Amino acid sequence: MDLKGLYREIVNEHNLRPSHKGEMDSPDLVLRGVNPSCGDDITLQLKVTDGVIEDAMFSGSGCAISQASVDMMADQVIGKSSEDAIKLAGTFMGMIKGEIKDEEQIEELDEAAALQDIAHMPARVKCAVLGWKTMQKMLEHPEDAENASSEGE
Repeated sequence: MDLKGLYREIVNEHNLRPSHKGEMDSPDLVLRGVNPSCGDDITLQLKVTDGVIEDAMFSGSGCAISQASVDMMADQVIGKSSEDAIKLAGTFMGMIKGEIKDEEQIEELDEAAALQDIAHMPARVKCAVLGWKTMQKMLEHPEDAENASSEGE
């Protein structure tokens, strides 16, 4: 199997069988992210204790790239500090925009590096970064994210 085939398989696996899709009991932070150009609409939920992301889940719908990307992101940030997760989001967005090409930096993204070729598909960039941007915003500005007690109001 060639590398592009492997990348497609990774994206398909995360899209068809996401590990982190569903509703979380008592999330600490909840934020909705929308990509109106494609119709991607996710709600990201994080459990954060002492600055460390203990769990991440998402709900919503969208194209295969947006759904796979947010699931890969959840895999990567669980167990990381908020600061490290924000840094990882910067690396991911830099890779997707074609600004980061350093293989060592890209390897830090693990399976999310499979989305590197999105840089050559400008219409799909917003799809790929939706979950990452949503996470970055909620961690940098938790006051903009709902906490569990304000859900449903």
